[in-house]
Amino acid sequence: MRTINFKIEEKDNLKQVRDFLSDFGISSALLTTLKCSENGILINGVFAKTIEKLHTDDTLTINIEDKGTPPKASGRKVRILYNDEDIIVADKPPFMPVHQSRNHIGDTLSNAVAPLLQGSFRSVYRLDRDTSGLVVIAKNTLSASKLAGKCDKTYYAVCNGTVNFNKTINLPIARESKSIIKRCVSPFGEKAVTRYTSLFCKNNKTLVKINLETGRTHQIRVHFSHCNNALVGDTLYGQSDKNIMRQALHCGEVTFHHPITNEKMQFILPPPPDFFNCLRGE
Repeated sequence: MRTINFKIEEKDNLKQVRDFLSDFGISSALLTTLKCSENGILINGVFAKTIEKLHTDDTLTINIEDKGTPPKASGRKVRILYNDEDIIVADKPPFMPVHQSRNHIGDTLSNAVAPLLQGSFRSVYRLDRDTSGLVVIAKNTLSASKLAGKCDKTYYAVCNGTVNFNKTINLPIARESKSIIKRCVSPFGEKAVTRYTSLFCKNNKTLVKINLETGRTHQIRVHFSHCNNALVGDTLYGQSDKNIMRQALHCGEVTFHHPITNEKMQFILPPPPDFFNCLRGE
């Protein structure tokens, strides 16, 4: 149960409960759930309807119940950069899926953070199994809905070839007709925009910093492969590399506003050691 209290200010005097909560970011679906819960919405500790009017200095309380069940804990430890009643920010290692699937039960990020959850696992966004870096996890439906699409992420990658410039790749991406996994650049695809900056070049490989305007599946990998600069170690869109056992892709920065306090939050993880090993050819 997540309990949130609001002290009503003069600017919200005589505002209806439903309008106040909507302005805060409560979705219509969550509002309906709160209305149907015994103690979902309270004014000064007393059950309240959404059409009731608020008054200055009232205390409006909402109780968000999560009836979901946390995943089974795996016992595997991951680094936690932040944890409170509403969100977790975790450092996902490579080779770990975010969500459970038919082929991955018990070995995912959801299992690793399960001891920190009281309900369902809700990743605000996902990273591919072999991609490392920052993942934001919402602990309740309100946090999940308010953070959806609101996390600004920066990625680091090592691509093949010498890339000595900044560039924007604006090419639509679609699913390949003969594959359920692989994507490709296609005039019939969805808009996809990738911006990157070259940071360091060595041994015909380049460390790049990437920001996405859109979030298509495999967007970074597809765009760099299409430009003949496939990510090092990407066996799906390029080829393997003896110096790294995965595609060289890492979510290194994430910025967002806290879903409840609205505080601006930023987390940074520099590129991991295996990036520099492959740049040095080790």
